[in-house]
Amino acid sequence: MLYEASYYRKLDKLQVECTLCPHNCIINNGKYGICKVRKNEDGILYSLNYEQLSAVHIDPVEKKPLYHFYPGKSILSLGSIGCNLNCNFCQNSHISQVNPKNEFPADTHKSDLIISEAKRIRNNIGIAYTYNEPIVWYEYMLETAIKAKDSKLKNVVVSNGYINPEPLSELLPYIDAFNIDLKGFTDDFYKKQTNSGLQAVIDTIEMIVSAGKHLEITYLIIPTLNDDIDNFKKMLKTLVRISGRNTILHLSRYFPAYKLNIPATPKETLLKLYHLAKQHLNYVYLGNIMSDTGNNTYCPNCGGILITRTLAITGISGLSENKCMFCNHKIPGYF
Repeated sequence: MLYEASYYRKLDKLQVECTLCPHNCIINNGKYGICKVRKNEDGILYSLNYEQLSAVHIDPVEKKPLYHFYPGKSILSLGSIGCNLNCNFCQNSHISQVNPKNEFPADTHKSDLIISEAKRIRNNIGIAYTYNEPIVWYEYMLETAIKAKDSKLKNVVVSNGYINPEPLSELLPYIDAFNIDLKGFTDDFYKKQTNSGLQAVIDTIEMIVSAGKHLEITYLIIPTLNDDIDNFKKMLKTLVRISGRNTILHLSRYFPAYKLNIPATPKETLLKLYHLAKQHLNYVYLGNIMSDTGNNTYCPNCGGILITRTLAITGISGLSENKCMFCNHKIPGYF
């Protein structure tokens, strides 16, 4: 279904400029933007993935990952197709790096039916826009998020954060929580490995924090590419500057995927960066790895255990109304 896109302007000779993300693609008639799911037809920009979902699943909210946002609850998770980045290490390339000349791996889902399904699911807090990059299905995400908010459901966005300020400003009032995937912390990494830029992502993080939205950061550690200690320290200091020591950071283990064949991140590297991050931040977690470290939530004031996580089981034993039961220290998040 052709659906006119938001955030573009018409140019001469039937060209358009897409203003949804910092690529600001200039698109000729009959051509596509970098995301491959926004097409110029006779001077009108269309969203090709409107109402097109490749995945509809019920997930634990911890899988987003969100560890401080209603832990132990479920969330209806939606994925579409396309992406405005081209990460060499993409773990969902079958839905993110689509070929517009082929049939899209997706089915039509009306937003009203999604809302009905979300309300029907037991223990469900709302809807997560995830799996591929939700920015490139902005119109459908916004439409669904507005209806979800009207229905007292929570909205969660899992994103690379590569979006322009104006569309982000329109979206922010309807989103309750974000997980932003910070790919690295140098412009060179972003340019060579993702075909994008770092500063726009930092700007997005700052806007989310300024809007008072719940935020957690994911950092996929890739050996030799973004595991440099000095750059990692710069990232930590920047996060502290933006959102303080209570920034919630997930360090995730990389495995070979898509175009990148570097061996998986050694466990020792993850543990080293985990302990370094703990010197700067109160809440650091490890993902994509079996480890006794980096799963549970502890009170940064008294060290009491607040939340335990074992495989898919989450236990909340040390919290009472966002406060540590042992010392009354306030814990950031929604519990």
